[in-house]
Amino acid sequence: METFRADYGRALADFDACRHAGLAVRLPRLIRTAHAFTVGDGQEHYGLLARSYLLATRTLIKLDEQQLGWMAADRAHQLAEAGGDVLAIAESARQLAVLARKAGWHREALSIALSAADRPELRGAGRIGAAERGLLIQSAAYTLARRGDRDGMRELTDEAAAIAGELGGAVLLRDHGGGFSPLTVQLHRISAENHAGDPSAALDAARLISLKALPSVERRSRALGDVAITYDRLGRRGDCIRALLAAERCAPEDLRARSAMKALISSLLLSGPISMELYGLAARSGVHVSG
Repeated sequence: METFRADYGRALADFDACRHAGLAVRLPRLIRTAHAFTVGDGQEHYGLLARSYLLATRTLIKLDEQQLGWMAADRAHQLAEAGGDVLAIAESARQLAVLARKAGWHREALSIALSAADRPELRGAGRIGAAERGLLIQSAAYTLARRGDRDGMRELTDEAAAIAGELGGAVLLRDHGGGFSPLTVQLHRISAENHAGDPSAALDAARLISLKALPSVERRSRALGDVAITYDRLGRRGDCIRALLAAERCAPEDLRARSAMKALISSLLLSGPISMELYGLAARSGVHVSG
């Protein structure tokens, strides 16, 4: 058991630090170890296995491996239900909602997230249950943004912000080290406003965030990537490139792994003059530079 906990902690630390190469080695070993515990000790260890599959799901989503992500998320949900792990059930539902949204199934994604947020067991799980509810509501808000429902997105985001305010500070959750707080809700607003079609509002949200205050390298990398997208949509090419370079300095493996960042770099190569900085960034990110 202690071996598993130590391995899980190291794998989670790799995720939070965007060390994808190390995580690719640790995750299969972690899942094998968790399976061995489940076989030997029965139902009480289903939660351990569910959390392992949840971490695998988050990694696969980040790497844009959606089919494998579905498999891992579904397995996590089944194991969490079998073990009666309220938080793992909720988090697996959140990951399923993310995958449904990425597949373009917005109605299903919204239903999965909001139904999970409304489960009585989660409402009765204290501060940590409230934080997980906030994350699920954020997920639903993001789906509305993807659907172009700006007012609905803002209404749900404000609801998540109200939950964060009531909690009175950051709440860390074992399966996602960034946790939930007013700061992470503000980070969510950047991407949500972008996808709802208001990059000026996204930039306003970004200006209220201190990168140093974000709880992990993964969250800082995500923020810088969202800021780069915001600048691109505002036509601020130089600022966009500078934000991408900052994201690379923060977490080089993450920038190279995220398809959205590579697509943005590719777009920049086609839309204007190619500086040495952009050329170097593209080459390091594995983005082809024609000519």
